[in-house]
Amino acid sequence: MPRTLLFALVLAAALPAQAQDYPSRPIRLITPAAPGGTTDLLARIFGAKLAESLKQQVIVDNRASASGVIAGEITAKAPPDGYTLLLAYHQHTANAALNPSLPYHPVNDFTPITQLTAAGFLLLVNPASPPHTLQEFVAWTKSFQRPLNYGSAGLGTGGHLAGELYKQMTGIQAQHIPYKGTGPALIDLIGGRYEFNFSGLQGALVQVRSGKLRALAVTTPKRLAALAELPSVAEALPGFEVVGWYGVIGPGAMPPNIVARLHDELVKALEAPDIRSRILDDGSEPVGSSPADFRAFMSADLDKWGRLVKQSGAKSD
Repeated sequence: MPRTLLFALVLAAALPAQAQDYPSRPIRLITPAAPGGTTDLLARIFGAKLAESLKQQVIVDNRASASGVIAGEITAKAPPDGYTLLLAYHQHTANAALNPSLPYHPVNDFTPITQLTAAGFLLLVNPASPPHTLQEFVAWTKSFQRPLNYGSAGLGTGGHLAGELYKQMTGIQAQHIPYKGTGPALIDLIGGRYEFNFSGLQGALVQVRSGKLRALAVTTPKRLAALAELPSVAEALPGFEVVGWYGVIGPGAMPPNIVARLHDELVKALEAPDIRSRILDDGSEPVGSSPADFRAFMSADLDKWGRLVKQSGAKSD
C-alpha cells in the first residue's frame, strides 16, 4: 500500500476519535471588543456556560482593534479543531461590505455554529428636539433647514448602516459623524451636538430611562415585547429593517462532530432561564439557529449590506 494512501487512512480514522475526545484542553473564545462592553459580557456569559458543560476551561481573548478584523483574521487562520472560536456580531459581515480587501471572506472562511441573539437598534434624539413620535421625526428630518447630522458608534457599525438606510429610504441629506464607541456618541447626542442616532439597545436604554435621551422607534421589523410602546421604523418606512446579531463561529472546515457538540451546548445555554431572561430584558431575542441556517443568515446579511454600501457610497477607515 502506498505510504500516502496509508497516511490518509490513518488520518481519516483519527479524526472521529479527536472529535470524540473533544475538548481535551482549554478553548479560546476570541471577542472583537474591549473588556466591559456588551460583546465582552456575552462572551464571558456563554464562555462560562460552555466551560461548565464541556468540563474544560474557556478563555475569553479580547481583540478590540480594527473593527473586529484582527479577531476575524486570527480565527480564520487558526486550526479548525474547535479550540479557537469567535464571538462574532453584525460588524463581521458589515466589514466585508465596507472593505473588499479583508484578509478573509466573512462566510466562506468560517464555520458558523449558531446565532445566539438578534436585537434591533433604537432611534434616539435629544429630549429638547421637536419630534416626539416617529412620524414627527420623519417629517422633521425631511424639512430640516440647516445641515443635518447623525452619529454612530463608528464606521461600519449597525448604527452607521441604519443611518445610511434611513437616508436612502427618505431621500434626506445627512452627514455621518463616527465616534469611537457607543458611550462617546451618546454623550454628544445628550449634549445636542448632532440630531439623531441609531444605537444598540443595551447601551442606550439606561440613558433613555433616565430621561437624558428620547427613544422614538426600534429598527426590528416589528415592535419588541420589552418595548411595546415604541413603533418599528418600518411602520413609517415599510421594509426598513436593521437587526444586530451575535453568534459563535470557528475557522472553516471544522469537523461536523465538533460543530454539532458546540451547537448543542450553546443552545442549551440559551435555554437556561437566567440567560434567557437576561437577553429578553435587554430587548434582544434568543435565536439558537442551526449551523446551516446561521450560514444562510450571514450570507443574506452580507448581501444586504453590500447593496446598501454600493448604493450609498459608505466607506470604512
